Amino acid sequence: MKLQKPKGTLDIFGKAAETFAQINALAAATFGNYNFKQIETPIFESYELFSRSAGETSDIVTKEMYDFMDKGDRHIALRPEGTASVVRAYLENKLYAPEVQKPVKFWYSGPMFRYERPQSGRTREFHQIGVEIFGAKNPAVDAETIIMATDFFSTLGLSSLKIHLNSIGDAESRETYRQALVDFLTPYKNQLSEDSQRRLLENPLRILDSKEEQDKQILLSAPSILDYLNEASKKHFESVCEILNASGIQYKIDTSMVRGLDYYTNTVFEVVAIIDGKEMTVCGGGRYDKLVEYFDGPETPAFGFAIGLERLLMILEMEDIDLTDDMELHAYIAVLGAKANLEAAKLVSSLRMQGYSVDRDYLDRKLPAQYKSADAYKAELIITLGENEVLNQTAKIKNAQTRKEREVDLDDLYNDFSEIYEELVMGEIES
Repeated sequence: MKLQKPKGTLDIFGKAAETFAQINALAAATFGNYNFKQIETPIFESYELFSRSAGETSDIVTKEMYDFMDKGDRHIALRPEGTASVVRAYLENKLYAPEVQKPVKFWYSGPMFRYERPQSGRTREFHQIGVEIFGAKNPAVDAETIIMATDFFSTLGLSSLKIHLNSIGDAESRETYRQALVDFLTPYKNQLSEDSQRRLLENPLRILDSKEEQDKQILLSAPSILDYLNEASKKHFESVCEILNASGIQYKIDTSMVRGLDYYTNTVFEVVAIIDGKEMTVCGGGRYDKLVEYFDGPETPAFGFAIGLERLLMILEMEDIDLTDDMELHAYIAVLGAKANLEAAKLVSSLRMQGYSVDRDYLDRKLPAQYKSADAYKAELIITLGENEVLNQTAKIKNAQTRKEREVDLDDLYNDFSEIYEELVMGEIES
């Protein structure tokens, strides 16, 4: 039997894994500056959680959900997105209680699952970083969270991404617009794609997001949802735009954008990149003021977004941005002879406990091969430890770039490596 990974999944290792780790570290730092705290939720939940939150007519539920009956005859689904799980955690842990500081701000990172046709930048198991904020209806929350997304992308070195912004209004606004859209599209029903003909009856707003060319042509003259916003929704959207303008954030109002999940209200946005001449969404989200209440919780305004890591990785590669450039070893220990093995084990442990990134040779290779490994790992220093050095309780240590070398007592390495490191590395940089 030939063992292979399931279709639509990836093995993430080497440079890709390092990049994923770096992205998560930068997310933790950026979101932490905005006072967001990390949350972890299960990768599987009850089917009802996702089917109710996404909407029974959404593509996620009708086409893409990974669901099954477990051994306890419970209907389980692998999470297709992160928001519903965080809402469930917010409710189950009573984070709406008066004594909990509001707003409640979370960020998360992890795998999601959707059964769809694998393609470039889209897999059946994929990874997202997301944020959710509960308990504040102020339009400043919308704007600041969008600004936080742009801050994160700037931290990664990306500057070519574009923000698309829209409002889909509250329930009253959407119902008015829904009828106007149905009235407009009905004469074109037979010209619409098969999916859009179905959506005309079930969820007409989703037709606005169609990628089919025949639908796009018809929609060019469709009414704009912004013309159907009631006073409250219009005022909210104008305030969001005003704050973004005051903050110098560039955006494009895109009235065709509705997002793919039924729980959104008012502000929605996407961050897009141009991949092979086509727009690809790398981040999307918006406001969802009724979802907590929909799951029998108290009335709770909320806002969030999610970033697709696989797509983000593609964009970083296309932009020739390498987040692992600075990920190098402080020192590599070249080990010569069996009698040096124990001392090397002790030394590598001591240096790591002092806060330095260190590796060593384990393969009993000749010295040139070990030096090649040190170069491959971008080690700043090479420490050579042989049987004579162990006997004399010394070690040879040199700067891998300048080849400046000195012999030191092992006790100096064990007691305080920082002085030697600063002399051989930092001293060279300063000079």
